[in-house]
Parts: sequence; C-alpha cells; structure tokens
Amino acid sequence: MPRPWALPLALFRLITAALLLWCGLVQADAPAYVLEGTEVHTLRMESSGRDYDLYISLPASYGKSNQSYPVVFVTDAPYAFPVVRNIGSFVSRNGGNLSEFILVGLGYAKGETPVQSRNRDYTPTDRKNGKAAPVEGVYGQAEAYRRFVVSQVFPFVARTYRSDMHRKVLIGHSYGGLFGLHALLTEPGMFDHYVLGSPSLWFGKRHVFGVESAYAARERDLPARVLLMTGGYETLHPQSRNPRYNQEVDMVGDVQAFERQLKSRRYPGLTVRSEVVSGEDHATVYPIIATRGLLWALPAK
Repeated sequence: MPRPWALPLALFRLITAALLLWCGLVQADAPAYVLEGTEVHTLRMESSGRDYDLYISLPASYGKSNQSYPVVFVTDAPYAFPVVRNIGSFVSRNGGNLSEFILVGLGYAKGETPVQSRNRDYTPTDRKNGKAAPVEGVYGQAEAYRRFVVSQVFPFVARTYRSDMHRKVLIGHSYGGLFGLHALLTEPGMFDHYVLGSPSLWFGKRHVFGVESAYAARERDLPARVLLMTGGYETLHPQSRNPRYNQEVDMVGDVQAFERQLKSRRYPGLTVRSEVVSGEDHATVYPIIATRGLLWALPAK
C-alpha cells in the first residue's frame, strides 16, 4: 500500500519542474530594457574595414522644435553613453543650468573586445612603456581613429541630425582622455571643449609631454578650452594601506605637471585648468567628471 505522502510529493516535484521551465521561457522571451530616444548606427572605417557602432541620444525637445543642438561625443560608449545621457537629461530637466545636447557615443570595433579596440584606437604610440607590447595586442593607431571621427563620424552626425557642429564637446576618460590629448595636439579645433578625465599621461613613458613640446616648437597658439580632472586617490601613497590609491602611477601629479607645461607656453587661445575630485578613484570619478564637464562646457543660455 503506497504511503499517503508519496503521491503528493511526486506531484509537487512535477509541478515545481513545470514552473521552473515556464519561468525560464518567460525570462527568455522578456523584452530587453531600451533607453528611450536613442538610436544605434554602424559606420565602417574606410581605411581599415572595421565596423563601429555610434550610439545616439536626442534631447527631449528635439521633436518639438527646429533648433540645432550642440553635440557631446563620449569615448568608451558602452559605459559612458548611458551615464552621460542620464546625467544630461536629469540635470537639464531639473533646472541645472545645462543646455540640451545631442549625445554621440563612440563604440568599440565590432568583433573585438573593449581592451583590444581601445588599446589600438585611443593610444598615440605603439610603445606602451617605451617598448612594443605585442602580448596585449596592437597599440598606437589613435591618428587613424581620429581621422575616422573627423572624416566619417562628424559628417554623418551633421547630415543626419540638427546638430551645431560649431559646438562640439569631447568627454574622455583614461585611455579616452589620452585620445583627447592626441586630438588636441594634432587638430586643436576638432572639438570646442575637451573634458579629459584621468588621462593616461604615463603611457609610452609620458609620450604626450614630448608631443606637446614638439607642437610648441612649431606653433604659436593652441586655441582650445581644456578641463583636466582626476580623482583624489589617483596618486601614490606608499604609507597608506587604502587600496583605492594608485599603486604604480601618479595620475594626479602627471595632470598637474602637464597643466603647468601648457601654461608655460602662454598660448593666447588656450584656456586650461585642472581639478582634483577628493574621495574618488579611477573607477568612481567618471560621473563627476561628466557632470562638471557638461556644466562647464554647455551652460544654459
């Protein structure tokens, strides 16, 4: 004679298995979260054949007016695009003295990891620490990527959206900030404002310092507006056990040294300043950089 709890237990197991299967199906069919008012376009770099996604976010008033909007370009789009989009919309919507803008996120090359893409496209020399680093992939093609942005990304944005291409802002962090410095010292007018956080000035044994020296030797002016920012923990502090301090490079010191070098040239058209954000490290400082950078570059009229 079967035990009285045997059948209910078997039935319970059957029902449980069915529910788990059903839940799995429901989760698999659930729609993805979508950022409203955004678009994704793919452009092929003509010189290399690589494909890059552009993430586009249009301001809330875009469909209600005929005005043109300034354009903010951000490197490292998978992370930076949603951060800057949400900061921009929230601050401008709540009276934060910020102009509305079109946001363009510069994505990584398709089929590559973020590390591979940014190592190659954001660095100005193929010698990371004074010597080639083949184990970590290709470096040093920032100029090819910069030309792609100028010759293909800018025209696409200009013809597709009501964009004021005379008010372009770049926000870059880490290697993205290094790319911004390369653009600044190659074609200063590429952007009207440069918001560069924690730029990797250490790269290539401080390669950018030499690039600036060469620029100063041949040019009298550097017409640009530049804001350099780092987190307070992005320096060396051997006596501290706090793991938030940098362990190898003094990015705060590097940025301050680069600011002094720029100011020593007395470029008449250059506006440059640096800020250190206390209580932040390399991984946490970006949202503050974006917020302060936007308010600095695009105050509401």
